[in-house]
Amino acid sequence: MRTQVAIIGAGPSGLLLSQLLYRAGIDCVVLEHRSPDYVLSRIRAGVLEQGLTGMLEEAGVADRMHREGLPHDGFTIAVGETRLRIDLKDLTGGKTVMVYGQTEVTKDLMDAHASRDAKIIYQADDVIPHDFDGNSPKVTYLKDGQRHEILCDFICGCDGYHGISRKSVPEGALTEYEKVYPFGWLGILSYAKPVDHELIYANHDTGFALASMRSHTLSRYYIQVPTGTDVNAWSDEMIWDELKIRLGAEAAERMETGPSIEKSIAPLRSYVAEPLRFGRLMLAGDAGHIVPPTGAKGLNLAASDIHYLSGALIEHYAEKSDAGIDHYSQRALARIWKAERFSWWMTTLLHQFPELGAFNARIQQADMDYLASSRAAQVSLAENYVGLPY
Repeated sequence: MRTQVAIIGAGPSGLLLSQLLYRAGIDCVVLEHRSPDYVLSRIRAGVLEQGLTGMLEEAGVADRMHREGLPHDGFTIAVGETRLRIDLKDLTGGKTVMVYGQTEVTKDLMDAHASRDAKIIYQADDVIPHDFDGNSPKVTYLKDGQRHEILCDFICGCDGYHGISRKSVPEGALTEYEKVYPFGWLGILSYAKPVDHELIYANHDTGFALASMRSHTLSRYYIQVPTGTDVNAWSDEMIWDELKIRLGAEAAERMETGPSIEKSIAPLRSYVAEPLRFGRLMLAGDAGHIVPPTGAKGLNLAASDIHYLSGALIEHYAEKSDAGIDHYSQRALARIWKAERFSWWMTTLLHQFPELGAFNARIQQADMDYLASSRAAQVSLAENYVGLPY
């Protein structure tokens, strides 16, 4: 098989790249190790920056998001007894975020691909990129017991942190930066009315909590738990009780509870691989970086990679220029590190770090006092939350 761009990974970043390239007249093939049902079963982020919503519009897959998504003008952040609403719209000159689940974004992209009979090969085993250091890269894979080969101009690794793309980079060519946090997020999804019309981020003496949502009737909550916690050790009732404590009396009084329809624990880490380009192999999304979910940057940061990468590939084919490809890694990493900083800062502000004790608690409170008294500090928080420009 011959194509222009081979994309490894059919998550939202790989599918978004494929859709944007298709609309620019560029041929591509997407390879995915898992089944479509498995890809859709992954519960992930739900806060979209304006940059991402604009890219979904550009890709022609934003109609359902605009019908069913929930625009948010702000959110509440709390440390101890200090509660502060961050008015995103006022602080950023009209910018907002959209609450719309990553699963829904993926489904919309899958539907768009199905409607045009796009070339997506699911359950492709032993996917391996080859010869990307020259001018004739290729990708091989197994399907139904037979080995197949895709000849291409470029390979785009959108296959996540555990994928083959980054692992295929020659030894010594990659520099990795990582911080592993001593806790994770225990998340619960339930058909219960959200406790508030906006998100609430809270830091209690017993740990972090987040009240979020996927719709007017579907709530998503998180609590901080130590690394190594067994999700089965937490009953639904225990989680609801802990949420009421951490989110405070006002939220507890309004909170509706119900049985969980999904319950899981996500570890927290900050990770960046440099560079993101190796000849004709480019990494994007979680294949190149991970952020803690505190700042709602994971999916959004993948989208900014796709913004730079799709633009570079379109420029290559339309204008016969490799300027965008040559600068892809530098441009993407400049924004990645700013998002890493913001996510790290939000994480340190809102979580209990056992090894830091009373000192950290006072620093967190001082940070909140400064936020509450400084519009400049609130503007900085707001402009990072809605997303820095591409």
